[in-house]
Amino acid sequence: MGNKKPNNKSQARASNVPTFDKNKKVPTNKSKVNGGVFKYTGDVTVGELAKQLNLNPTDIIRFLFLQKKMVNINQTLSDDLIAEICVEYGYDFQKEEAVDKEDFENIVIHDDEKDLVERPPVVCVMGHVDHGKTTLIDAIRDSHVADKEAGLITQQIGAYQKEINGKKITFLDTPGHEAFTQMRARGAAVTDIALIIVAADDGVMPQTVEAINHAKAANVTIIVVINKIDKPTANIERVYDELAQYELIPEEWGGSTIFVKVSAKKKIGIDNLLETILVVAELKELKANPNRYALGSVIEASLDRNEGPKATLLIQNGTLKVGDSLVIGNYYCKVRRMVNEYRQNISTALPSTPVVVTGIENVPSAGDHFMAFSSEKEAREIADKRQLRERDKTLNKGPAASLDELFKQIQDGDIKNVNIILKADTTGSVEALKSSLNKIQVDGVKINIIHAQTGTITESDIALAAASKALIYGFNIRPNAAIRQKAQEEKVEIHLHDIIYALTEEIENAMKGMMKPVEQETILGQAEVRQIFTFSKVGTIAGCYVTEGSVKRGAQCRIIRNGVVIYTSKIKSLRREKDDASEVKKGFECGITIENYNDEKEEDIIEAFEVRLVERQ
Repeated sequence: MGNKKPNNKSQARASNVPTFDKNKKVPTNKSKVNGGVFKYTGDVTVGELAKQLNLNPTDIIRFLFLQKKMVNINQTLSDDLIAEICVEYGYDFQKEEAVDKEDFENIVIHDDEKDLVERPPVVCVMGHVDHGKTTLIDAIRDSHVADKEAGLITQQIGAYQKEINGKKITFLDTPGHEAFTQMRARGAAVTDIALIIVAADDGVMPQTVEAINHAKAANVTIIVVINKIDKPTANIERVYDELAQYELIPEEWGGSTIFVKVSAKKKIGIDNLLETILVVAELKELKANPNRYALGSVIEASLDRNEGPKATLLIQNGTLKVGDSLVIGNYYCKVRRMVNEYRQNISTALPSTPVVVTGIENVPSAGDHFMAFSSEKEAREIADKRQLRERDKTLNKGPAASLDELFKQIQDGDIKNVNIILKADTTGSVEALKSSLNKIQVDGVKINIIHAQTGTITESDIALAAASKALIYGFNIRPNAAIRQKAQEEKVEIHLHDIIYALTEEIENAMKGMMKPVEQETILGQAEVRQIFTFSKVGTIAGCYVTEGSVKRGAQCRIIRNGVVIYTSKIKSLRREKDDASEVKKGFECGITIENYNDEKEEDIIEAFEVRLVERQ
């Protein structure tokens, strides 16, 4: 620690760089000297500065006295005085901004180079619908993912790993359908390399362009994969020419973009593609520190009928372990179970590993950040504070009304914004609904989606709707009796649908002032399944206890498991003790059989309801 001064004061600089203590896993507030640079966070006293600069406190007091500034050993120094003292005694300085633990996604990680090890590249598979993205993943994994998908279109982001030549590659398979544009954007944001899949017989399509833009915006390396080269109508030169318009010039044309030709269906060129990915990854020198608490991003999240809230996480740094206490988005999670893409239980997950975890208190959103903390208490406190902060942010939204009031205000020309809260069974459904609603164009009226999330409707949703005068729309989920009662008390309207176009049509008709007669649903009652009886001639009889209202023989009903509707039918038979009954009221036990359904489980809710046509006034 010599006393040689910098040539000029421009060498001394202060910057606001978030810092993170990798061992304690919380932002550091200590000052230190590292490589001739005095780094500090927050307040620094004369005594502390003297200790760090290896000086006697009287040296600093004397120096400032000569500058006509009187200080004592316990006095806090301003940033300007710290700068003057550092320059005087030959040190550079850097002020590091203390990042609150609640804002862990903004913390910049500073790992020592010796702690870093090579990590697998994260590769995002992107492109237009039906251009063969999932089939390519199948060819790489030698699996049959595409065959299991609804309509052979990927509905969620899938994450998979492949090992080649002793090295792993992590693949993210993003949906190609237009409704899931935002999910593709999230996929690109967490990846190192983007594979842009283009069908040789189809060329560049609108969603191909979107994928290119997402990859460029995320600043990731692009590898173009020309698929379906085995088809007689394949035209590779045409693909080259079309992609050149988007500044993706193949190397054989003198450009810098890597193009790989494959046939996913016939498994042509797959090994070459994998080797190319590894070469690109090696050039990028991708590293992470496995010896720290885990942090990363949510790839997908949903409300599972059997396991409750669950999420696919991508570990971007550190190691995740079963039993860790996390904050995922705004929710606390004690990792009860962790599985890989083959649904095999694992106890630890290293950087760049995708895993599915359970034990979350609520469903986070795809794209949320997560981080592990040293104790359950600390993680819970941070999650609670983040939830309160998020609620405060959304309480000041503009006014709206109930659906009937909305119609009247539109007719009177008084309304400009329609505030809506969306809750659905999966993230994919949420994105599809948001995309559909954002396409509704009505002069003078705008839809304002103030909250959209997976999971059933909660008291927090009711409170937010009441404060912001919003409508709540639920898609393929059912609130319980307590939530419906709370909504009535707060005069919050809940509209439930299981068909996207029916939901959007209702809102659009209201916005256009064309309120048509609608089917109005009345909840008759709810019964909780307490015991299951199986008879060969009858099937399954659910032994139930009526918890709300009453249930009637012949009434329409739905089976609700963990807040999610899993089947809709009608009550085929109803028995009270040993006798047939037409109706059983709250507080009594009964036996229920459901038409065409025999898979009831204990704790399921059977909700009886009726539907009638109502003219809007």
